[in-house]
Amino acid sequence: MMKKTTKKKPPTKAIKSPQMDLFQQFVTNDPESVSNTVELWESIPKYFFTPQQAEKLRTAEGLAKPYEQPYKFRGIDCTLSIQPALLKQEDGNYKAFFPNVTEELVEEALKKILTDQNFGIHDPANTETWVKFTLRMVQKELKKWGKTRSLDQIKQAIEVMSLSMLTLSKGKKELWRGAILQDLVTVDREEWLEDHNALHAARLPLFISHAIENLEYRQYNIDRHLRLKTQLARWLFKRLVHRYKQASMIDSYHFLYSTVKAESRLLEGKIERNNRLKLKAALGELQAAGALMRIEVREIKEGRKVVDAVYTVFASLDFRTEQKSANLAAKNRRLAFVDKSK
Repeated sequence: MMKKTTKKKPPTKAIKSPQMDLFQQFVTNDPESVSNTVELWESIPKYFFTPQQAEKLRTAEGLAKPYEQPYKFRGIDCTLSIQPALLKQEDGNYKAFFPNVTEELVEEALKKILTDQNFGIHDPANTETWVKFTLRMVQKELKKWGKTRSLDQIKQAIEVMSLSMLTLSKGKKELWRGAILQDLVTVDREEWLEDHNALHAARLPLFISHAIENLEYRQYNIDRHLRLKTQLARWLFKRLVHRYKQASMIDSYHFLYSTVKAESRLLEGKIERNNRLKLKAALGELQAAGALMRIEVREIKEGRKVVDAVYTVFASLDFRTEQKSANLAAKNRRLAFVDKSK
């Protein structure tokens, strides 16, 4: 039996945090177009479910067992267990919901809101990070990127993110357990999410707090990222942001189909040829969005059978510029933090 834990509350007073100040600073002429991304947190495949997949996991009563998903992170075997959120329906019964694409988009909106000094709080003493928001603030962010959701959809996504339980393991060792949004509280109202303009707060996972504390995050173009239509294209874009740091006219970046399949968990079709076509289409989406200049594909065969494929991509001028800015932002943070620590 699990011990009942007391819900934490956000700090009531402003906390001076040089780390948070640096998290909210960017190297760009357009601060609205950029945000920060944390590779270790982004690598956890939290949002691979489609509504159809989730429906298949539900019982006739609408409930569902936790779902275990193996994946790899930089070659390391990991497992993610997702215990779905149970939400009360209008008929009084409960229904299980797994995080999916709407929760993915809402998380990105909240992390963008976190970069605003009025709504982000980082407590270095406890390594905790809180974001304050209203449902309308989230809706406004999503609308900017053409990912409009109704207030009721956003409300449900917030509930799913706060009530789903994720357990991350490496082999048999449990590394972390928690919700995407922890200790969700209403700041300006006693009733939970009754007013769409009420200010709420949630504690973000330790991965994000640790990254802010240790400057382990990367600036990226959130506007370009969230205007991409498919989850796979957005996943690939984040991967390029974190791993194609040397993007230039002469430096390309290559990766295997098998690696994308193992890490993203977004290529789950039974026919591998169709999965490879899906990956190629996602890369084409990145090219059409101005992130890539050229794409090359080389199939790896055993006899006549295609067993894998190598994808080589070349950065566009815009993406090269964005990566240079991200590299400079990282350098500036390190130098500024050394100065502030003296």
